[in-house]
Amino acid sequence: MATVRTRFAPSPTGYLHLGGLRTALYTYLYAKQNAGSFVLRIEDTDQERYVEGAVDAIYRSMRLAGLNWDEGPDIGGDYGPYVQSERKGMYLPYAQQLVEMGKAYYCFCTEARLKGLRAEYEARGETFKYDKHCANLSKEEVQARIAAGEPYVIRQNLPEQGEASFDDALFGHIAVDVSTLDDMILIKSDGMPTYNFANVIDDHTMGITHVMRGSEYLSSTPKYNLLYEAFGWEKPVYIHLSPIMANATRKLSKRYGDPSFEDLMNQGYLKDAIVNYIALLGWNPGDEREYFTLDELTQAFSLKGLSKSPAVFDMMKLRHFNFEYVQKMNTQEFEQAILPWISTVIDPARFDTHRLAELLQPRCEVLSELAERLGFLNEMPEYDLELFFNKRMKTNRETALPVLEALYPLLEQSPVWSEQALHDAVMDYVAQQGCKNGFVLWPLRIAISGWENTPAGAFEIAGLLGREETLRRLRTSMDRLKA
Repeated sequence: MATVRTRFAPSPTGYLHLGGLRTALYTYLYAKQNAGSFVLRIEDTDQERYVEGAVDAIYRSMRLAGLNWDEGPDIGGDYGPYVQSERKGMYLPYAQQLVEMGKAYYCFCTEARLKGLRAEYEARGETFKYDKHCANLSKEEVQARIAAGEPYVIRQNLPEQGEASFDDALFGHIAVDVSTLDDMILIKSDGMPTYNFANVIDDHTMGITHVMRGSEYLSSTPKYNLLYEAFGWEKPVYIHLSPIMANATRKLSKRYGDPSFEDLMNQGYLKDAIVNYIALLGWNPGDEREYFTLDELTQAFSLKGLSKSPAVFDMMKLRHFNFEYVQKMNTQEFEQAILPWISTVIDPARFDTHRLAELLQPRCEVLSELAERLGFLNEMPEYDLELFFNKRMKTNRETALPVLEALYPLLEQSPVWSEQALHDAVMDYVAQQGCKNGFVLWPLRIAISGWENTPAGAFEIAGLLGREETLRRLRTSMDRLKA
């Protein structure tokens, strides 16, 4: 049995979107599970859509996700080059070979003629199909027109009747009537191959045994197979993957603001959570497991678990996955993970970030949302005194002032400034007064935070702020209540 060789072949037209990430993931998993090779190839035949920096973004995203390739543009290999534009010289001879075999032909039709032909089809309500206008030009005429510098393309010469078919590992046997297929362009007028032609040549010459790609290529694959048959080449195993949908009616798309892999990373989602969740969009492990490391995915992955039905990307489900992954981190890991985020609103040097991590982790879903919960630590905000009103706690501006005036000397005189010492002093006062905890703790927390909702209670906040800052905030709040 031949060594399994899979490839991920993105176009450098932007960031790695989630559908591309999933294709790369499945391709990687299948290769690794079968002790094969995972190849990265950059398909840049469409130079008009090339985006500067996109190749580096693809490298970065894949490495972040842990999908390290065995061969590729940056690391080389025995089947290079791994960038299509660098392989440009190899495609034309294959196209010319097809011409000699009668399986392709030179086409000199102008844009104006093709535009008119398209209009005729449109007027009849039919799908455009090239009319083979140039298919029967003599060899002498072709050579004369090329010598005269006339622009041309090379088109695949499809039979006008019969059937083209292939077998897909997921969708089964697919057959189409060749009369419905168009003579696709193989070599463009600039000498570059089209995507459809280049990927066939590249897959064969790179020894690719299994091709995973989106189900949108199902309709093109019969034409690819006719090329394989024309050359007498062995066809790869095809696995066409169902799309990832944003909702019931449309696919995920950057055009509509749907996030890329790096977007999600930049929003504070953990890469392991993203990869785990994406793996389950279109694949089922066959049991009740939901959480997998990349190594565990490699062991569990199988083509049998793939679904033909589209999968819907659910941001709330991803949040749930991310929460679970956050909770699995130890405190030190979480502390290091949150430092870049919390540093945008507080000076970490002023606070016990380890304790802050302990307080934030149990309720953290997405790292980027931590910053908006910590602004009060850096500076006491201006706040409405009506925050002291709480119907359930039976507090208001009038009840808050005497409570704070009683607590101030207790806190000021605390021999040790710690959460436990502050807790004990305040709770002794609550017991002496015979009141509910909230009647005292609500105004205390408001007075030192200025926020109605905080990620920690009054004692934890006071511990983070320290003695001097806590007492300063208390004095300020009491002065405002007296005014």
